[in-house]
Amino acid sequence: MYEAYWKLSQRPFGSGADPRAYYPSDAHQGALLKLRYTIENQHSAALLSGAPGTGKTLLMRLLAEQLPERFQPIIELVFPQMPAAELLALFADELEETPAARSGSALPAIADSVARIQESLREHAANGRHTVLAIDDAQLLEGARTFETLRLLLNLESDGRPLLTLLLIGQPGLLPMMERMPHFEERLGAKCLLRPLTVEETMGYVSHRLTAAGARQTIFDTEALEALFRLTRGVPRRINRLCDLALLIAFADEQATVGPAHIEAVAQELAVAAVE
Repeated sequence: MYEAYWKLSQRPFGSGADPRAYYPSDAHQGALLKLRYTIENQHSAALLSGAPGTGKTLLMRLLAEQLPERFQPIIELVFPQMPAAELLALFADELEETPAARSGSALPAIADSVARIQESLREHAANGRHTVLAIDDAQLLEGARTFETLRLLLNLESDGRPLLTLLLIGQPGLLPMMERMPHFEERLGAKCLLRPLTVEETMGYVSHRLTAAGARQTIFDTEALEALFRLTRGVPRRINRLCDLALLIAFADEQATVGPAHIEAVAQELAVAAVE
């Protein structure tokens, strides 16, 4: 709606996780490097943790784009809140190009799912491929039994090398969960924590997103960016939401730039809506 007014080719702060809009903050670049190292050296597992909205999904999509083709398939499980038997059956289905048909609604036995998983992983390895299993919202995994099941999957090897790399992706509560499971934690090749952006990174982030959308002029005042950091605390998802609405409000007011009043007005409206 406002793109033509601000002379943009697209919305700069859309809600989707588009790798083209990736901003290389120190924390994000460090996490990306460690995850690539873990996978490309075929370590057993790694952990990526961060508060909601800090860019975990975007980072995973960028990682999938950057990995060499031999690190396939990359299987992402986005709803892990299920018993261990269901999780294994789902993983086995995702590994197979043509999953075996099930009779009725009965789940396969855990031993059957593990056998299918092992066969598929060995077939991929024989074809020169290394499987990656990424579990999103891993803090929702159902208890120690499920974590122990996943740890045992890491024992599947060929020629002394793991047949898959497991990526656990979740909120900061995942870290103390790992501390209570030292046998699992010691299998982690890397632990990565995404922190919010600093004030300087917030300014760079906004500039980067605007430039990627075709901006050639200053749109946000410095005071607006300072207010933005204060109100969002550097969380990218919050930054996107406030910036998107502020561009709309300033467009409606026919302003030449977005000022701090626009940022504060939008933040206040969202706060009121949340209370109501």
